[in-house]
Amino acid sequence: MTDALGYRKKLAVIAPSTNTIVEPDFHAMAVPGVTSHMSRIYIRDQNLADDKSFLGLLDQIREEIGHAIARVMTCQPDAMVMGMSAETFWDGLEGNRKFVARVKELSGLEVATGAEACERALHLTRAKRIAVVTPYQPIGDENVVRFFSDLGFTVARIKGLKCPTAVAIAHVSEETLRKTLLELDGDDVDALVQVGTNLSMVRLADEAERWLGKPVIAINAATWWLALRQNGIKDKVYGAGSLLRDH
Repeated sequence: MTDALGYRKKLAVIAPSTNTIVEPDFHAMAVPGVTSHMSRIYIRDQNLADDKSFLGLLDQIREEIGHAIARVMTCQPDAMVMGMSAETFWDGLEGNRKFVARVKELSGLEVATGAEACERALHLTRAKRIAVVTPYQPIGDENVVRFFSDLGFTVARIKGLKCPTAVAIAHVSEETLRKTLLELDGDDVDALVQVGTNLSMVRLADEAERWLGKPVIAINAATWWLALRQNGIKDKVYGAGSLLRDH
């Protein structure tokens, strides 16, 4: 029998329990017949004040992700979507591939990650030099740079906002992000990328593409785009950037 609402696809979404942005973002970008189903990784300590604390958060994610996957698998989803980004960039390209392999082993399903979504989006735009905004501490930024560098992209500039807690990432204002995009942009940059799924930037990225005149990739839009396209869903979504509108 076919699911009454997810009659095309049911997508399982894994996110930290502290994340309040990715779920409403995915719902706002929904298309008919495709449903998303959240499973949350329990975060006991959300402190991100320094590199050590940031690593501690990743340790919690690694300990808990298997439980989150097991819970969401009970709804019999068709594919997995990672509603978190730091772990998908960690240890560069090799780390991403190992992470995807682990999730596939635990779930038996295809997986869409933010890191791979950004990779594919940048190849589509033929960008070579990029600028990146993150909510991370320096150690997180280093791993983001490593991932893109492994793929042959040049990270001309990166700005980590150093959010003090995981929940505080969602408190970053549109004004702050707008100023950051303008600070990062330049004639030497082909595209701008935002990572960190708890940063709210889908709507702003769509607008920024018009006034900057170049691709601005918001990770939640890119991840949702990849999840749809991997599963044969070609519907266009408007108001969430050029990826979902044009590709």
